Amino acid sequence: MANWHQPFRPPAVDTAGGGISAPDLRKPVGVAELRAAASAIGTTLDEGTTCLELTRAAVAQAGGAAAVLPAGRAVGSGYEAVSGNPCLLPEAGQAGVVVCGSGEPAEGGAVSWSPGGGRTALSVPLVTGSHSYGTLVCARAEAPFTRAEADHMAFLAERAASHIRHAREHDAVSSIVGKLQRALLAEPGRPHPNLDVAIRYLPVGQSSLVGGDWCETVRLHFGRTLLVVGDVMGHGLEAAVDMTAYRSSLRYIASADLPPHRVLRQLDEMASGEPDRRPATCLLARLDPNRGQVTLASAGHLPPVVIDGEGRASLLPVPVGPPLGTGLGGYEPATYRLAPGQTLMLFTDGLVEHRGEDIDQSLDRLTGVGFGTASGVEQVLDTVVARLDVQQAEDDVAVLAARIRDRRTQD
Repeated sequence: MANWHQPFRPPAVDTAGGGISAPDLRKPVGVAELRAAASAIGTTLDEGTTCLELTRAAVAQAGGAAAVLPAGRAVGSGYEAVSGNPCLLPEAGQAGVVVCGSGEPAEGGAVSWSPGGGRTALSVPLVTGSHSYGTLVCARAEAPFTRAEADHMAFLAERAASHIRHAREHDAVSSIVGKLQRALLAEPGRPHPNLDVAIRYLPVGQSSLVGGDWCETVRLHFGRTLLVVGDVMGHGLEAAVDMTAYRSSLRYIASADLPPHRVLRQLDEMASGEPDRRPATCLLARLDPNRGQVTLASAGHLPPVVIDGEGRASLLPVPVGPPLGTGLGGYEPATYRLAPGQTLMLFTDGLVEHRGEDIDQSLDRLTGVGFGTASGVEQVLDTVVARLDVQQAEDDVAVLAARIRDRRTQD
């Protein structure tokens, strides 16, 4: 068994390299070939894909077979990402014993050994910094691996380990943000039973629940309910955290049962006192079923839509104040009649906006949707999502529909 523990110093990497061709084992691998091999590793943020790209590159460089022995597994638990002829690989248990018994390798260290049957094997740690992700195991029936080949495999393994680290960090952050967003969306509050309410949240793309859009309902006194739609600037963890802060503050302020414009004023003052808080737009609608009216106030947000009993939609004009977090205030209310057969719909701009299109055109497209005469609030949202092709939206979408229940139909 030959042990190589001399520190490995990789050459500069040109990530614009081309494809990988089968190696000529009679001559050493050139720098251009090594660059090409390295550029094919880490093309995605998927750990399994990165491991497979590594083993394919190893086989292309040295022939035979290659696989990854994951870290933290029981000895002999099996290989992953196998490339080449798997019959050439030593048993995973045998490779695990060699890896465990080789001691802590130096940076870029590799172990050359003979698994029997006329084969030679090479074990290279998948290490970057202080992080270890397993071992690259290469095997072939030709001549033993040279020191130059071991250095090349160590370079490729280090590159793969770096991408694996990035993939795991990305997955960890995405998991945190997804759990945060799901927890928030799972509890939008409970309206009074005199309202029918439906909510949809559709994140842009299909990868994760990340963003600053939110919907909320807050019970008030005398059978009234405060409906809320907001949109924090940006995406990602920071936007989700700020959205949480806005939502928590709004619940606290709304508990005092202030008019909507005064709720916005206090929320703006609170947010402007935190310099790191991102600005947000917000629309409040206080629905009073007993009086059959809705009072609206807007902080830089698009107006709501009211849908009549015939399924026709129209905008409700609202005085627009500055976004929350600016400290400028200046919010004003607007009150309208709302009959039991009418549906009020609040939404974020992702529902209607298209890049390069005037916002008036976008809103005209929304009001042109025919909603039918017998649709409930769930069907209203199904219709608008389908007719506006929200699955292809360019931004996150949050939309809320509410309708006063007809007392004659209540239990």
